[in-house]
Amino acid sequence: MLPRSDKIRVLIVDDHPVVCRGLAAIIQTEHGMSVVGQAFNGVQAVQMFQKHQPDVTLMDLRMPLMTGVEAIRTIRETRPTAAFVVLTTYHGDEDIHRALKAGAQSYLLKGMSDHELLGAIRNVHAGLRYLPQPVLDSLANRPPKSELTDRELQILKLIVKGMSNRQIAESLGITEPTVKWHVNILLSRLNVSDRTQAAVAALQRGIVEF
Repeated sequence: MLPRSDKIRVLIVDDHPVVCRGLAAIIQTEHGMSVVGQAFNGVQAVQMFQKHQPDVTLMDLRMPLMTGVEAIRTIRETRPTAAFVVLTTYHGDEDIHRALKAGAQSYLLKGMSDHELLGAIRNVHAGLRYLPQPVLDSLANRPPKSELTDRELQILKLIVKGMSNRQIAESLGITEPTVKWHVNILLSRLNVSDRTQAAVAALQRGIVEF
């Protein structure tokens, strides 16, 4: 068991070292907070979390080796009460939904003020959830019944790559009519009228990474 202190102990995870250093500078100068470590990908995040047992982890979303969402899930398998503030440039409703579902208590967009960042850390440390208004607005605009099955997600990723129904069928080892059936369901779930709009929606909402 690691010795505890009166300060909120923060782990910073971001694949850009400059961002890590900037966040560390903000937190280290704040009374009542300290930075216990910095990680530059999801795998390092899991390792450093296990080593330092921070009170709050600032987690980027899209990183090499392991994404932020995957790192959160992995950590919470052994530490269900772990506290996370996601800090990212991505504001699609699916990005937000996945992060919160994985166990994040706060979701901030890079560019927020120092005051908002520090406030989110304090709120999450206190067991509260903190979601700024733009994030709440994205969640409010999330289409109902928009959850995709694994097969639908597979097909959507191939649509984004520009593959035709025939190419998708060959790639997945299914028939072309089956692909067409799934595509029609996808269009309905995404509330769009054609494949191009489906690809745009998938990227804008964070359902698929390009």
